[in-house]
Amino acid sequence: MDIAQKRDIVESIVSKINENGHFYIADIEALNAEETSALRRKCFENGIEIVVVKNTLLKKALEQVEGDFEELYGVLKGTTSVLFCKTANVPAKMIKELRKAGKEKPVLKGAFAEQCIYIGDDQLDTLATIKSKAELIGDIITLLQSPMQQVLSSLESGKTTLAGIVKTLSEKESK
Repeated sequence: MDIAQKRDIVESIVSKINENGHFYIADIEALNAEETSALRRKCFENGIEIVVVKNTLLKKALEQVEGDFEELYGVLKGTTSVLFCKTANVPAKMIKELRKAGKEKPVLKGAFAEQCIYIGDDQLDTLATIKSKAELIGDIITLLQSPMQQVLSSLESGKTTLAGIVKTLSEKESK
């Protein structure tokens, strides 16, 4: 591979990081062709782009991206695949789903999700519970709607009581 090709690969990785915002570094070594194909299909279904990269090229790309990724440099050993995604928790949920199906790979080496760095496969549970931007907005809307719904239901139930009091008072005055 010549210098121009390496530069193109680094630029491609930088653009994928900037475009997606979240990425997972994983080890998929020892997967056979069928298992690799199944993993790629699963990634495609979940909106995840998976790319196998050389550790040195990934490190050069991380150095060019705005932010401090130094903690991730330590995991750049052996075979490395990068899973790029727009929603931070989707790859973790997919990996957990694969584990339930008895698959040992991919093994999470590290991740950059929601502006935080996570190191190690033991971080899968934490990453899977991160809420996406859309989920957080939904939670906020639900919280904002709840008091309004209580006020409206109180007014609705009070309407019949108030009508009964007004009717009783009007009947008293007419007697």
